[in-house]
Amino acid sequence: MSKPDRDIEKIYSTEEVVAKLRRLADALETGKSFRIQIAGERFRVPVRAEFSIEHERGDGEEEVEFQLRWNLENDAEDDEGPVV
Repeated sequence: MSKPDRDIEKIYSTEEVVAKLRRLADALETGKSFRIQIAGERFRVPVRAEFSIEHERGDGEEEVEFQLRWNLENDAEDDEGPVV
């Protein structure tokens, strides 16, 4: 059964972001998948996820976005990794 589409943006405190980024960096560095909770939903990011950094400028604002992307098909990895 597939999950419904979701597109949210959640604001976290600096301390929460630091903790999530630190655990994310550890998972990336060790080559392990990891679980993350965002706005009440937990999910697993597989090792094969592609990481990109995006920069946008316009309308008097600038934005930096860190993004992980992966395809849900053939998602059979067993490694559960830490919750970030």
